[in-house]
Amino acid sequence: MSTASLIVTLAAAAFVGFSAVSVFARAKWVVEPITEYGVPEAWWPWLGAAKAAGAAGLVAGLFVPWIGVAAAIGLVLYFAGAVVTVLRARAYAHVVFPLIYVAPVVASLALLA
Repeated sequence: MSTASLIVTLAAAAFVGFSAVSVFARAKWVVEPITEYGVPEAWWPWLGAAKAAGAAGLVAGLFVPWIGVAAAIGLVLYFAGAVVTVLRARAYAHVVFPLIYVAPVVASLALLA
């Protein structure tokens, strides 16, 4: 494993982990937009759990590579769904936010695979 792979994967895990904590804490800057997108409040804990599991999977992937690859693929699919949700809500100015979160995950996946 290269130093670049280690740094990028840990950064991606931290970024996604921060996003999960933001959902769990119901941060205003997270709650307001997802409410506007029409995401039911009952889904929020599941969405946060998916992000937290993905972040943990990225870290586990440093020791068991296939887990990291699986976690990265899951997170890419998660954030693709987020992009679709934002587009369906016609909040075009917000599309960049899920893309910012998925970028380090994609970089990590490229380095792990």
